[in-house]
Amino acid sequence: MKIKSLVRMSAAAVLAMGVSAAGVNAQQRFVTIGTGGVTGVYYAAGGAICRLVNKDRKEHGIRCSVESTGGSSFNINTIKAGELDLGMAQSDVQYQALKGEGPFADAGAWDKLRAVFSVHPEPFTVVARPDAGVTGFEDFKGKRFNVGNPGSGTRVSLERLLDTLGWTLADFSLAAELKADEHGPALCDNKIDGFFYGVGHPSANIQDPTTTCGARLVPLEGEAIDKLVAENPYYANVTIPGGLYNNNPDDTPTYGVLATLVSSADVDAELVYQVVKAVVENFDDFKKLHPAFANLEPEQMIKDGLTAPLHDGAVKYYKEKGWM
Repeated sequence: MKIKSLVRMSAAAVLAMGVSAAGVNAQQRFVTIGTGGVTGVYYAAGGAICRLVNKDRKEHGIRCSVESTGGSSFNINTIKAGELDLGMAQSDVQYQALKGEGPFADAGAWDKLRAVFSVHPEPFTVVARPDAGVTGFEDFKGKRFNVGNPGSGTRVSLERLLDTLGWTLADFSLAAELKADEHGPALCDNKIDGFFYGVGHPSANIQDPTTTCGARLVPLEGEAIDKLVAENPYYANVTIPGGLYNNNPDDTPTYGVLATLVSSADVDAELVYQVVKAVVENFDDFKKLHPAFANLEPEQMIKDGLTAPLHDGAVKYYKEKGWM
């Protein structure tokens, strides 16, 4: 009898343990952030956000992970498909997706796109080989130029610039479609003469070619740039400080956008709330995770560069803070 009782007790204990474990697993939730190339600031931003979310995982039961992706347009389309929860996107790409313009014209406006917060400024950065004979963007006509990979915000922004200039991709002798982590080595290997890249600074993608082969930053200025900035609220004139990169002692005038974190109205508000809370309540730590974050202010991040409505989960937290 004792043996049978022990067997019954052991079975009951195992069953109870199984129920308990199932309960724990049921409470575990996952959130995935789409970023960009692994050497870019989007990947660093997503990693910084997830690090802070996972720091308090025992309290809220959310496990955050990042995914390296093709960039802004890819992230928004993948969020729309329900395959990502959040993603990084340039402010101009956020606007175009909401309105159904540019690369989103065929799909139409997406009214479920939601903003969470903006992050760092992203100056459009043009880099040339030192022997390419380039002093301004117009000098790239007829040369080998990396236009960015399809699905990236960089590609969308360059095509907008080309339209304003009256150019097409055919104006380059080669319109390469390299990803961000490929264009520096290609430049130094003399496979391309230059590239266009929207990125927060300082960036390893710019530091590497300026150090390795003396690559030079090229200014983006003139009537076409003035027109773009005047007509589009998500653009602003920016200066990349001289001395930030090797072999580039002078300031480089350009224009740019803001990096933003976006989601969908279909994503659980509590998930977004906890992501925002993790970043804001550990904000000093967040700013230390990449030099591009050093001058961020939370109150500005909830409005600058955001054209889509704020996510309900973000609104809940911002109201608690008294910012809305």
